[in-house]
Amino acid sequence: MTHIRPYTQVLDRLRNAALRPTRQRLALARILFEHGDRHLTAEHLHTEALQAGIRVSLATVYNTLHQFTAAGLLREIVVDAGRSYFDTNTSVHHHFFNERTGVLEDIPGGDIVVDRLPAAPPGMTIKRVDVIVRIDR
Repeated sequence: MTHIRPYTQVLDRLRNAALRPTRQRLALARILFEHGDRHLTAEHLHTEALQAGIRVSLATVYNTLHQFTAAGLLREIVVDAGRSYFDTNTSVHHHFFNERTGVLEDIPGGDIVVDRLPAAPPGMTIKRVDVIVRIDR
């Protein structure tokens, strides 16, 4: 049996995304990626980091999340003005958003069919379509 160092998987993930593996990036990546697919706000990640004994500012958490998103490690899901979630599942899929509880849940990509899209503006191409189905109990 081979022994894998605790940070090996997140270290490889950062290096493959061409991100320098700083101590704070490694710590935040470990929280993000070692618990399966999840949806987190910056504030939630900041709280988890502090509870884990990681001293990091909320501004650093935001900067790191945006760097991870730009590198393709995360998807940012904007549910309304001023409220974003960061999704560790970067595959093609959509979301249910419970407006009362604030919970975001995955919908498999093939479960929603978009029948028609308008033409993209001149010189532009459609990158992807993200659907958020708002629910309430």
